[in-house]
Amino acid sequence: MLAKEIERTGIPVAYVTALPTIATMIGANRTVRAPAITHPFGMDQAERRRIVERALELLETEVEPLTVWEVA
Repeated sequence: MLAKEIERTGIPVAYVTALPTIATMIGANRTVRAPAITHPFGMDQAERRRIVERALELLETEVEPLTVWEVA
């Protein structure tokens, strides 16, 4: 998985997916749960903004391995 390899170089990665179980199985450390497989960043502008802001917040946060965050 590309996110895991980028993290190994020291660059934090926030992985947005509707399948967080698979992301944690393959070792993604920062996962944001998406609302749907067909529209991982949401259907409207407000929802997309919340998801991107949550992902950016996660990039700035030290996390335990395999953390999955919900969008508030």
